[in-house]
Amino acid sequence: MMVFPESKEVQTSGSEEKKPIKNHRLPQHTAEPNHLTPRINISPVIVNYEPQDYTETDPLLPNEQYSGSSFSGSQDAKIPRGAEVPSESVCSLVLQILVPFLLAGLGTISAGLLLDVVQSWDVFQEITEIFILLPAVLGMKGNLEMTLASRLSTAVNTGQMELASEKWMLILGNLALKQLQSTVLGLLASLMAIVLGWIADGRMPFNHVVLLCSTSVCTTFVASLLQGIIMVGVIIGSKRTGINPDNVATPMAASFGDLITLALLAYISQWFYSFIELYSYVLYLLDLFLLCLIPLWIVISSKHPASRILLRTGWEPIVTAMVISSMGGLILDKTMSDPNLAGIILYAPVINGIGGNLVSIQASRISTNLHLNFSHREVPEDRKRCHQPCSIFFGSGPNHKSAKVLLLIVIPGQLIFLYIIHLIKGAHTMPSALFTVAFLTASLIQVFSLLCIADCMVHCLWKRGKDPDSYSIPYLTALGDLLGTALLSLAFLFLWCSGDTGGE
Repeated sequence: MMVFPESKEVQTSGSEEKKPIKNHRLPQHTAEPNHLTPRINISPVIVNYEPQDYTETDPLLPNEQYSGSSFSGSQDAKIPRGAEVPSESVCSLVLQILVPFLLAGLGTISAGLLLDVVQSWDVFQEITEIFILLPAVLGMKGNLEMTLASRLSTAVNTGQMELASEKWMLILGNLALKQLQSTVLGLLASLMAIVLGWIADGRMPFNHVVLLCSTSVCTTFVASLLQGIIMVGVIIGSKRTGINPDNVATPMAASFGDLITLALLAYISQWFYSFIELYSYVLYLLDLFLLCLIPLWIVISSKHPASRILLRTGWEPIVTAMVISSMGGLILDKTMSDPNLAGIILYAPVINGIGGNLVSIQASRISTNLHLNFSHREVPEDRKRCHQPCSIFFGSGPNHKSAKVLLLIVIPGQLIFLYIIHLIKGAHTMPSALFTVAFLTASLIQVFSLLCIADCMVHCLWKRGKDPDSYSIPYLTALGDLLGTALLSLAFLFLWCSGDTGGE
């Protein structure tokens, strides 16, 4: 009988309902009353709380939007799930990360090999601005797919995808939002490539403008649809098999993302290039059709609270990330114009993809930990004041442990990928020692920098009331593209000055 007054306190506490949950105060109550009492009053909670500021820090939908999640089942499940994250052993962490990491590496290797082949196609030779467009379009996996994967991973770990109706409501709204974002970003990325190409070369033929816009919009739309469906399958499969999706989802998004997007970009651009002179009106109609779908995606996504929130607030990180990636594309385009540095095209997707994969895992894990254990704008004690960025690698907490594992996995992983690349190319020996050292050094500096930036960025975003799942990963993957391309260009420049050709 003593339980019911306590349950009333939870019901009438207004906006403070989440705080006891995130500070883990619920375990002092018994499980059964938490299942019984709040179910009775869940409908009024939905009416009263939807207008309040559930804007950024709720991973997909506010807990109060769930008929069975706010206090029944999911919140009880939320506490054990939150307790499981820190208890992961190093062996379990490595095993869960290693398989998707290797798959992601194979995906980026395939993308690099494909790019090495298609760079000699007519469209790539004639319209070199595609190389400026390339990192921005490939970066969509960080802007959209990895962000979706991180949000869904947080939703799974916080117990917000327990009921089938709630789960599919989340998925439908977010997929519609993602299609809208992919269309808009595809158009903006092509315009950015056009402007940068015009600044660099001083000219831009109109047929190049049309082809870049059509290729970018069509590629991002189709790739986003395919990858979104794949990511939903990965998240649901991880949930059913008991694997932490934070360790699996973002690398899987990257492994499929680079190869699918690059293949679509290459074949669609070549196809458009083959008939643009005779049937250019087809490109106009295609662009018009995809742009006319924008109101449909707005209507669908606005029907769901989570996607409606992101429809208003989720544009800043993905647009900024697209601009950053385009800067990396400009570096790639200028490097490719030098025949002595042309070999960079094979390794750019590998270093960029691996760096983005690893930092996305760390950002997703830190974000999940904040969602589970801390209230709105509340951060751990050691993050309330300035700290050394590299302190993320020194400590015994779950985030420190994962940062060390992710950094240590860089060198053996990249050695494996280098060897696979040279085997596929027909080489019978490992690349030269100088080339290997230069490539590994660039990769290690990139990942170390990204992990330090991720730790600061995620906590700062949370402290400012922004959801790290939606904000941090686009910035981090875009910075990974820019850092990776710049460091790799420096490595190839150093090798060229040293007279080293890579040991091929």
